[in-house]
Amino acid sequence: MKVAVIGTGYVGLVSAACFAGWGHEVVGADKDARKIAALHRGELPIYEPGLDRLVDEAVAQKRLSFTTDLSVAVAGADIVLLAVGTPPRLRDGEADLAFVYAAAREVAGLIDRFTVVVTKSTVPVGTGDEIERLMARARPDASFAVASNPEFLREGSAIGDFQRPDRVVIGANDSRAKEVLQALYAPLREQNVPILATDRRTAELIKYASNAFLAVKISYINEMADLCESVGADVREVALGMGLDHRIGAGFLNAGPGYGGSCFPKDTLALLRTSQDHGVPMRIVQESLAVNDARKRRMALKVIDALDGLAEGASVAILGLTFKPETDDMREAPSIPLIEALQRAGARIRAHDPEGIENARAVLDDVDFFDDPYECAAGADAAVLMTDWKSLKALDLGRLGRGMRRRVLVDFRHAFDPAAAEHHGFTLTAIGRPSEKPRRTERTETSSAPETKAPDASALRLSARTG
Repeated sequence: MKVAVIGTGYVGLVSAACFAGWGHEVVGADKDARKIAALHRGELPIYEPGLDRLVDEAVAQKRLSFTTDLSVAVAGADIVLLAVGTPPRLRDGEADLAFVYAAAREVAGLIDRFTVVVTKSTVPVGTGDEIERLMARARPDASFAVASNPEFLREGSAIGDFQRPDRVVIGANDSRAKEVLQALYAPLREQNVPILATDRRTAELIKYASNAFLAVKISYINEMADLCESVGADVREVALGMGLDHRIGAGFLNAGPGYGGSCFPKDTLALLRTSQDHGVPMRIVQESLAVNDARKRRMALKVIDALDGLAEGASVAILGLTFKPETDDMREAPSIPLIEALQRAGARIRAHDPEGIENARAVLDDVDFFDDPYECAAGADAAVLMTDWKSLKALDLGRLGRGMRRRVLVDFRHAFDPAAAEHHGFTLTAIGRPSEKPRRTERTETSSAPETKAPDASALRLSARTG
């Protein structure tokens, strides 16, 4: 089949490469001439493990090409996938569909045969109906059907998610469109992957419902972690006990500093706005957003507590900046509010990330960046593990500690064994474990300004409660 993919961002590029890998003829189109020129040079605009190899192979086999000319991409296409951005609008948080609608109008003027136009972007319920109206108005004589095929890709494991998914959702009100999309995913049918064919509006809602539910699950275990700290329980074992119940499952029960990225924050907010527009309150989703927002702010308080309440003048090494490992994505990363809160409390920030430094520079000010984690921690009063990259979880704690001014370690990802940390002289702070009073260090005991301790911590406690 010939497939045109409009948009060569994260979803578009991964989809284009994977469809080409199945033998389809795919053309990726984007109006960003610099991005297309870079792709022609073999340079990818995103970091995703294995994607460079997949793109190179598909291009070499002439199954994948890139262009800025939409007419070249659409000519003769059986399927046009709309994979353009749907960022939240600043004024209300609703998904901005301007790029989707603009692409649909342009595609309408270019199709030359029966074409299935598919929204691969995450869009609110009813978007497909509006696309259908816009295209019919722009080109009354065109033969097309509009369908929804939401993606369920996790950054860092997107290729595996595409090639071995839990399910594929196809939403269409036209029988021909369903047949075309079933044929597109024929390799997965042969693997007995469940393919759910439903109506278009239901498919649009499935993506939002799925992401919002997972976001609620994360917020729930994070609140449970706070309770564990207060009552003297271990959230890791609580999560294990919960996850062994097949009705609950272990996925997304890892307590941490809050969820981020391009999907969960945006999609839960968009779903909430849709529910409000239809007069249907979704209090659980609303509370999940509030919990996650406060969670990110509360993490700074834990760092300050680990520093005996004194952040002013302290040097803090942040290890891991992206919202999750195996990506360079800084969108809604929990490291951002953590760093900003520590800076407001007077701390100096040093930071390291294996892939995200370039994107981090664009959103963080007054931060010293390091390519090496040990150099980042050198001379620091505390080291904070924010993102559980494999390279960071495998750090030599002895080497890390020898370079630090104070051996204070804040582990937000349960990556380090407490006994090993203690063996190397660290005072370890983690999430969801029984709290232990930090050992006082010489720097704190000899401080000539103890009165700064309470304002630092109390100010952030107020921020965490009201944020």
